[in-house]
Amino acid sequence: MLSKDKINRINELANKSKELGLTDEEKKEQQELRQAYLKNVRKSFKNQFKGMKVVDPNGEDVTPKKVKDLQKEDK
Repeated sequence: MLSKDKINRINELANKSKELGLTDEEKKEQQELRQAYLKNVRKSFKNQFKGMKVVDPNGEDVTPKKVKDLQKEDK
């Protein structure tokens, strides 16, 4: 999980970008922070899928193959 400080810095840079513009160094920092944030979001989303199970009204497991494959990766 990204620290609160890093999230606050992302927001600071976004606001500054809208108001004043950013220096090249700040743009680079902003990109690095955004990439770290996106990586974290993707990892979290993938973990949610790994815990998913889909059951039809008859009680049969109809979990998609891609999800089952993700679940097998961790075993």
